[in-house]
Amino acid sequence: MSTPASAAEDKPFDPKDFPKDLLAAQLKLAELYAALHAHQARLPWSREADDGWPDEPERWHRPGRPETTGWEAAAAETYDRLWEDLRKAAAAVQGHNHWKICKQYGVEGADLVAARQALKNAEGAVPAPKKDEPALDQDDVERAA
Repeated sequence: MSTPASAAEDKPFDPKDFPKDLLAAQLKLAELYAALHAHQARLPWSREADDGWPDEPERWHRPGRPETTGWEAAAAETYDRLWEDLRKAAAAVQGHNHWKICKQYGVEGADLVAARQALKNAEGAVPAPKKDEPALDQDDVERAA
């Protein structure tokens, strides 16, 4: 089986040696996810106006919801834009040429999944905490994934 030519023929291929543009794309994806999550946390529970409903204690899977006027137009536009940007960023990460090269080197199945998961924790791919915010830890990354 032939493998792609590399600058360092004597160095074995490492699927976790991510190119800078892939790290940047993953960082953008993580930042967009965080921005969407933060924006969504500030929104009313329903996009549309709703009368809500009372709490039904005997039906634990249906907690009550208060009445809401729904989302303001600007908030909905921001949400929709963030979602669209997030989809594009995810497509850039998932469709990156690095994954094709991995397959050319025989990295498949669980090994390819492990490389994709490693990208989410790679240095340069996880957003740095903002001032006065705790650093992201593994649980944060897994929830974002």
